[in-house]
Amino acid sequence: FLAGLGNFMQDVLWCFSQVKGTIDIGVAEADIISTVEFNHTGELLATGDKGGRVVIFQREQESKNQPHRRGEYNVYSTFQSHEPEFDYLKSLEIEEKINKIRWLPQQNAAYFLLSTNDKTVKLWKVSERDKRPEGYNLKDEDGRLRDPSMITMLRVPVLRPMDLMVEATPRRVFANAHTYHINSISVNSDYETYMSADDLRINLWNFEITNQSFNIVDIKPANMEELTEVITAAEFHPHHCNTFVYSSSKGTIRLCDMRTSALCDRHAKFFEEPEDPSNRSFFSEIISSISDVKFSHSGRYIMTRDYLTVKVWDLNMENRPIETYQVHDYLRSKLCSLYENDCIFDKFECVWNGSDSVIMTGSYNNFFRMFDRNTKRDVTLEASRENSKPRAILKPRKVCVGGKRRKDEISVDSLDFSKKILHTAWHPAENIIAVAATNNLYIFQDKVN
Repeated sequence: FLAGLGNFMQDVLWCFSQVKGTIDIGVAEADIISTVEFNHTGELLATGDKGGRVVIFQREQESKNQPHRRGEYNVYSTFQSHEPEFDYLKSLEIEEKINKIRWLPQQNAAYFLLSTNDKTVKLWKVSERDKRPEGYNLKDEDGRLRDPSMITMLRVPVLRPMDLMVEATPRRVFANAHTYHINSISVNSDYETYMSADDLRINLWNFEITNQSFNIVDIKPANMEELTEVITAAEFHPHHCNTFVYSSSKGTIRLCDMRTSALCDRHAKFFEEPEDPSNRSFFSEIISSISDVKFSHSGRYIMTRDYLTVKVWDLNMENRPIETYQVHDYLRSKLCSLYENDCIFDKFECVWNGSDSVIMTGSYNNFFRMFDRNTKRDVTLEASRENSKPRAILKPRKVCVGGKRRKDEISVDSLDFSKKILHTAWHPAENIIAVAATNNLYIFQDKVN
């Protein structure tokens, strides 16, 4: 891996935009990217947006003329995954926004992925077709039925080459199992089941059964007035199919073992950091809410993201995290105004690199942060069209809290809170990252010598 973060993620390769134009107030709501996810090989990258669309980018093969140059990502397939719906029994509109995308490991020539909005999970098959059958007996080439009286001979259909076409077809639709909004889906390591989590319940599904799921977590109280916390994120262990974790709005993480009982109402481990009474404030409970939880690739650690920090937990130590990284501690004095404009409720995600040595998460002003767990060095980078030309070197950014501001620094009062990096993804094997900034997708990689 790269020595330190000095040369880290410096070569901007590509910037994709789902709509033409720069980020501004006029961005259509439907074009805002709501999730980003690499597949298991890193050859494909999927994004979902608030308009219910899924856009898949494919990495081009290395050029023979430039064998050392890594392939670029170009649009591979675009399809409408979800449509807006209306629940007439509850008089409730169901948004088409894609909340999460999760890839399944590739088993054959086709690709499979799960996508979900607030209520419905869909399994999509993405496949290629470069041949078409011709020479039917009962149909002409346009697909119209022929007059049987005009058929005088028997023809054997043949396959003819055609332009490559990528088709996305829904293979399963998993619906009617969630009363509340789905915030997480996670594919199990047995690749036969997956789970979907909403605010109060987690359901376990079999990929082959769409009309039934098993409720494995239910924290809904008998009296909703007694509700004190909600589920914010959930994920399966990468290697043990019986183990999963889920986080709560109270800043706690519960690890559950499905071998103990059918309903995992009792956790196997409970991770919580005691609060320092001297730091207690009106906003303490809000900023301690965990917005994302991720197992490390090794399965030894859990990473969580709350409003101000990223924490790394060892599965063998429940009383406190082993590492805590301040993402934007300079916002601690701005919590009152962030509460008034609702930014304090933003849900930032976090990701590991392929070797679990570096973690990444987003911030405001289109900034995203990286922390090297080995050297303890960190860097702040910016994803913006103005500063990110193809193959340009990204310069680290610094935020000035008070006093005299240097030339290359930005004042905390000048930060744009409408520009936020909520969704990021990291290539499973290489130092390539995808960063979603409103309606733009940026792809960066480390500097190639």
